[in-house]
Amino acid sequence: MNKRRTILLIDDSDYIIDGTASLLRFEGYTVLTATNGKDGLMLAKQYHPDLIICDVSMPEMDGYTVLRHIREDPETASLRFMFLTARAEKSDMRAGMDIGADDYLVKPFSIEELLSAIEAQWKKSAVLQRGIEEIKLNVTYALPHEFRTVLNQILGAAQTLKQMDYDRTTTVELANDIITSAQRLLSLTENFLVYAQLETLSADHRAVEQLCSYRTEEAAAMAADIAQTVAQYYDRVNDLILANVPEGVTIRMSSENFRKVLYELISNAFKFSRAGTKVIVHCTVSNNNGIFVIRDQGTGMTTAQINQIGAYKQFNRFIQEQQGVGLGLIIAKRMVELHGGEFSIESAIGEGTTVRFCIPTV
Repeated sequence: MNKRRTILLIDDSDYIIDGTASLLRFEGYTVLTATNGKDGLMLAKQYHPDLIICDVSMPEMDGYTVLRHIREDPETASLRFMFLTARAEKSDMRAGMDIGADDYLVKPFSIEELLSAIEAQWKKSAVLQRGIEEIKLNVTYALPHEFRTVLNQILGAAQTLKQMDYDRTTTVELANDIITSAQRLLSLTENFLVYAQLETLSADHRAVEQLCSYRTEEAAAMAADIAQTVAQYYDRVNDLILANVPEGVTIRMSSENFRKVLYELISNAFKFSRAGTKVIVHCTVSNNNGIFVIRDQGTGMTTAQINQIGAYKQFNRFIQEQQGVGLGLIIAKRMVELHGGEFSIESAIGEGTTVRFCIPTV
């Protein structure tokens, strides 16, 4: 009978708290309780329960506000959330569903209605998990093999064509085009795979904790090295300004992931700015965070484009709508957030873009 699941119950009514908590404990659940939204939100962030059951109308912080905070935090965004409401009007129920509630239960409710609603959430979780596992299998094993095999064949054939003893400018140009196109397709494929892996990983709290257990030492020095490598690739070494490279900065992110974040952001800075304009990479430490700023004087982004970066919540939607915003920028943002960091963008059309992110230090 013990389902080994944790339910957080948030309600300002002692009657609801005591009666419902006793019932759920009898059914084998671990139950956390809070009598206001503020305390409930704190418990949710601390314990990451399997399900949150929350009243709508409460003092200090109502249920809608609790849900908004839950969905806005990458660490709690995937938690299942069910409203308790005494207001049976469809408009009130729809308001909760529109901001991300998984279900609602109208008070007063029977024992059968409560248990049935909870069981429905476990079934939805099981279906979601099966979907995640299917994506993980397809993306992690099938797609990498198929895509990389074909792309490596294209690259190999093009390289051979380029090295043949033909004095034909057109042939060399064609080979270069093949190589460039294949490299772009390979990069695009890699980024789709990385994003899918990040999204599936974000639903597993233990996996996120493991992700954040890795370290990068001398992170500022690594940032400088990556910036110089990217500047050389774009033949713009003289355009790079390393504003600050403090020593002894160790961050809570693996070197591989940190390199990916920086490479995507710095590459964008050079890609979307003209030769002769400056790209500034600045590193500092403040309030137990390593802070990294990449600033360019390029084409810039609109407010709509910036807002779109945070809009991808589902893998299918990401695949269908990725054309409007660079994949690397979205990946960098998600990776920083999963590591407990913050990510922000300031940009203006024709003036350039500043990307700032911070990662907790050790």
